[in-house]
Amino acid sequence: MKNILVGIDFSNSSMTAMRHAVALALKSDSTLHLVWVKTPGAMKNIEENEHYLGDIQQKLNEWVELCKKESPNTPVNSIILEGKVHLAITEYASNLPESIIVMGAHGTSGFEEGYIGNNAYRLINGATVPVLIMRENIQINRDLHKIFVPIDTSFETLQKIKHAIDLAKMFAAQIFLFGVNYPNNAEVRHIINVQLRHAADMCDEANVRYVVEAMNINHNDVCNTILQSASDYDSNIIVIMREENETDFTASRNMRQILSTCAMPLYIIPNVNAYSVSR
Repeated sequence: MKNILVGIDFSNSSMTAMRHAVALALKSDSTLHLVWVKTPGAMKNIEENEHYLGDIQQKLNEWVELCKKESPNTPVNSIILEGKVHLAITEYASNLPESIIVMGAHGTSGFEEGYIGNNAYRLINGATVPVLIMRENIQINRDLHKIFVPIDTSFETLQKIKHAIDLAKMFAAQIFLFGVNYPNNAEVRHIINVQLRHAADMCDEANVRYVVEAMNINHNDVCNTILQSASDYDSNIIVIMREENETDFTASRNMRQILSTCAMPLYIIPNVNAYSVSR
């Protein structure tokens, strides 16, 4: 992790996101990029107020100073982009080496309407880098101590382990490898056991602390079961894959539910086969 891009719209949500980004930068020696996007909807404000962009830059400068107060040695840049929020941010992030995006899941000032329903969802689906996203006003500890990693039957699920390990090393945190036996049958349970062994081997090799548990799920409300288990474990971040497989609980049909109900940050890893793992 070398570059942390933070989507800024000056809402409470983006302030929360920025503070979490600073915590990551402190642990990773990364550069922070505070990004505001001039959307088509913002053009009316610019046309009506010739000082509008200057005011935006002044606010960005103030937020840069807030970052520097918490982390004086962290390089902090402020950037104004133009276009649709999800496209502008994902394109900018894709051109930064070893980057992640940190975003609040609410807020529309400067962003398009319906941010949690559209912008966050589209950004996650379009990003080629990990996205750390969180809802507004969630009360969580920025010093990560327990990282919840659900494991399903997809081959790609193990890609997220490398990212979880990176976080665990930064914060000396423990990883909870949670096997999702869904649907609950002998074949799925066998695959999950194999996946958990591979994930545990990766943690052992990296010398990070971890625990392993599997749950048999006999109902359709998989998302809430996962989120409740993460809460019961006292996690303060969940690492999931962005899956295309509609049988997986992180598939696009469930993403809105997860974003709307999760009480802790979600670290969403794109399925780009960046880390191939043999079964």
